[in-house]
Amino acid sequence: MSPLRILVARLDSDGDVLLAGPAVRAAAASGEVVLLCGHNGAQAAGLLPGVQRIVRWDCPWIMSPPPEVRTPDIEGIVALLKGIRADVALVLTSFHQSPLPLALLLRLAGVPRIVARSTDYPGSLLDVRLRDDPSVPESERALSVARAAGFELPPGDDGRLSVVPPPESPVTSPYVVIHPGASVPARAWSPDRCAEAARALSDAGHRVVVTGGPGETALTAHVAGTHALDLGGRTTFAELAGVLAGAEVVVVGNTGPAHLAVAVGTPVVSLFAPVVPAERWAPHGRHVLLGDQNAPCAGSRARECPVPGHPCLDRVTPAEVVAAVAELVGVRT
Repeated sequence: MSPLRILVARLDSDGDVLLAGPAVRAAAASGEVVLLCGHNGAQAAGLLPGVQRIVRWDCPWIMSPPPEVRTPDIEGIVALLKGIRADVALVLTSFHQSPLPLALLLRLAGVPRIVARSTDYPGSLLDVRLRDDPSVPESERALSVARAAGFELPPGDDGRLSVVPPPESPVTSPYVVIHPGASVPARAWSPDRCAEAARALSDAGHRVVVTGGPGETALTAHVAGTHALDLGGRTTFAELAGVLAGAEVVVVGNTGPAHLAVAVGTPVVSLFAPVVPAERWAPHGRHVLLGDQNAPCAGSRARECPVPGHPCLDRVTPAEVVAAVAELVGVRT
């Protein structure tokens, strides 16, 4: 008898895919996991324990900016899903997303059992529907979908974020990482503030490393200046995991590398803009949260800061970051 084949769908970016990790491991304890994700989440998908196959698809109702909805593309994904021959599908979504469009495609592909959380009436699109939407960390919220499908974490798995062992860091410890970029501008500390923090950390005796993606090299060069080592655009996502794993502390906004740092056990100074709730999206590990969580932008889900001066984050001082780093040095999970 062939093993149970479980399709896990998380169609957002790398950080969201990392937060699906405990749900993936629970599913993998009962069968073979195929992970459906967008190209923006594929790097993280490749680091998740328990994933045996990755299927990439940029979903028109999830990605930002969204691709067009085209009949050939929809017919193509239905055919691809049919070819997977999944026995059950877990559709993982954020609280503001609906699982029902994808559930319809899964039904058309012949998937016999579909499990998701939905505030909207699903009719016959879902076999197991979770109605409540608790304000818990996003990884726990995803894990509850797996549990509703009958999948539990294996013995000894505490449900924390985890990735496969990353490459060794090219930087000799000890050092502190600043990751200044964010996929959503409203969630980023300003470049000048990041540069001031790099200088202040260096003056406090820390070796500082600045990280960023290929499109962030101008930003990382500005932040690093003459006070830090600039690794912007010089690491793959897996290599970034290694750099974060070797750090004493990571200073980062609400973006994928914050969750990647947690997954490798490194404490985080979280510069967290309240456009989404911290109780759901703050690093689910040892961290210090900085930023005004009662700012006017709170709960707005804004991608661009709606308040002049970006006060929720730019009122955070470099001295506060230095103090938060000092609090976390030597504390790993």
